[in-house]
Amino acid sequence: MMMTGFGIFGVLLYLFFLGCGVYAFILFIKLATRGIRALDLYIADKIEQRNSRF
Repeated sequence: MMMTGFGIFGVLLYLFFLGCGVYAFILFIKLATRGIRALDLYIADKIEQRNSRF
C-alpha cells in the first residue's frame, strides 16, 4: 500500500531543516553584530588618527 502525505519521515525532515534555518539565522545575527562592532572600532580609530594629526 502506498502512503500519501508527509509521513513521519517528512515531518522529521521538515523539523530538521527548520532547526538548521533557525541556527543559521542566529549565526548570521552574531556575525552581523561582530561586523558592526569591528566597523565602529575602525571608524573610531580613523577619527582618532585624524584628530591627533592636527
